[in-house]
Amino acid sequence: MIISLGLDHRAAHLHDFIIEHLEALEFEVLDRGASDATPIDYPDIAKKVAKDIKTMQANFGILGCRTGIGMSIAANKFQGIRAALVHTAGDTRLAREYNDANIMCIAGEAMDLGAFKEMLDIFFMTDFEGGRHERRLSKIVEFEFSQLGQK
Repeated sequence: MIISLGLDHRAAHLHDFIIEHLEALEFEVLDRGASDATPIDYPDIAKKVAKDIKTMQANFGILGCRTGIGMSIAANKFQGIRAALVHTAGDTRLAREYNDANIMCIAGEAMDLGAFKEMLDIFFMTDFEGGRHERRLSKIVEFEFSQLGQK
């Protein structure tokens, strides 16, 4: 599995932890963001990770900034991207099961490493349920292709 990783300077302290954990799971990591505290604009990073997903260079993505909000807003501007801001293991599981999220967005400054490790495992090991959720996701896709989200 290939994971596109994009952190800004406010989440860069998680960089090595994430890469080490994903490599231990035998995942390949495409590093698209910051690895230190040098300021960098989160929309530029979100664009790179979204492009990796859209062009199938990566299976999934991880985005992180101070709150995760900016990254999730920016990433969700791209067709086919379902970036979910998650704070707990339960959020993470539902993001995959119900919403087929392809990018996990995190609040870098509020992340407990033990909980985060569990969230990473859940995100990449949980399958989309399909069924009733497919109908709902197809409505979102309709919004993406319609003018101003209206038909």
